[in-house]
Amino acid sequence: MSDTDDAGADDPVPGRLNSAVRDHDAVADDPEDGRLVVTSTPFDGRIAAAETDDGRIAFEVTVAVPTIAAVAEDEVADVVVDGWLDTFERRIDAIGDVTAAGHDLAPAVERDGDRVVVTASLRDLNERRGLNDAVAVVDFVEGTYVQGVIPGYEYGEPVSGLIGRARAAGGSDGY
Repeated sequence: MSDTDDAGADDPVPGRLNSAVRDHDAVADDPEDGRLVVTSTPFDGRIAAAETDDGRIAFEVTVAVPTIAAVAEDEVADVVVDGWLDTFERRIDAIGDVTAAGHDLAPAVERDGDRVVVTASLRDLNERRGLNDAVAVVDFVEGTYVQGVIPGYEYGEPVSGLIGRARAAGGSDGY
């Protein structure tokens, strides 16, 4: 966020965003990390926020998810992992209208060992709407990940928990 002002080195959250963070049930301030942690997902979803020179708040959203091979109990062939990653990337690129403000999102997807890191940036004048939109990006990544779970494998956490919650919500015992 190169066009940001230093909005207080001790507080990673811009002052006008503090009440929105306190009121939001899916985020918590992480003073050690300097970013907000999204608590509604088992994945590592974080949001950096800073005020910009034009009065907007810039949100940098980062979500780290495990590769399919990292959570599968069974061996997963490299070709399957590569296909899974390709499909995941395409689905993330189709992020579309996940935000209330209709931000033009251009997410990046990069593999980092056994993790895949998704980043997206957005800016908004309205701190509450911007924060909600940043969390919506994290939720979209989680939903996209769950869509890409390949049937036929046994999975460990967090995938087994996500599948269990989805089954309970859908009233289904199967995929």
